[in-house]
Amino acid sequence: MEATWKLGDRLLMHVAPNLRGDDVGELQASLARLGFDSGRVDGIFGPSTAHAVEDFQHNCGLYVDGVCGPDTVRALNVLARQTGTGPGITAVRELASLTATARSLADLRVVVGQFGGLSGLSRQLIQALRHRSATVVASDEPDASAQAVAANRFAATVYIGFEATPESDPTVHFYQVPQFESVGGRALATRIADACATTAAVTPSVHGMRLPILRETRMPAVLFTVGDAHRALDDAPRLVEAVVEALERWAATPLDD
Repeated sequence: MEATWKLGDRLLMHVAPNLRGDDVGELQASLARLGFDSGRVDGIFGPSTAHAVEDFQHNCGLYVDGVCGPDTVRALNVLARQTGTGPGITAVRELASLTATARSLADLRVVVGQFGGLSGLSRQLIQALRHRSATVVASDEPDASAQAVAANRFAATVYIGFEATPESDPTVHFYQVPQFESVGGRALATRIADACATTAAVTPSVHGMRLPILRETRMPAVLFTVGDAHRALDDAPRLVEAVVEALERWAATPLDD
């Protein structure tokens, strides 16, 4: 149902549980392009989005209630026609964070998650990263939202998750919706796929998705769908080597070449 809403179809406001949908993502992207920071474009109407709506309403001389209704949508549309398109403050902030300083693995705070049957793979990766002085924690919660909450509380630099789907080919997912994509997530996903092709003799595809673990984490995040779990565990040393190599490259150069 989330993808069925368009901005203006319903009133948007901060309630519990949070409203979710493409209309919320469109609102966040519109606010970001106008310089009002609603946080990550995740399609979730949380406190940051409500505050950005209030700031926008105040600056436009509208009644300030944090509710995106017809008047607020109309004002957004008018200003959008005047200002054109652009990456928005959210994308600019991510770019600035990624390029502020040169980094190494030792500078990263990494959360390694897994969803069922891949703890052997995630543990090997954690050991390899700690051996290279990265700060790493494991997350084995079966619920993606719980893993996202843990990663956000840890203030991670990056999240890497693994899941097994025997019916699917290996794929590295990053966060992408029509209004926004994580440039850091895309770059890391690409580096992992490239490293796997040379080190692990497997060539994952790279695909943007709105999966909960990618949407609800505040840092660049990837989810590596490894295919068959038994095959992935057999190949774990090479997969770990590939992911560590990719993270080293990403830490030093976090954007696509």
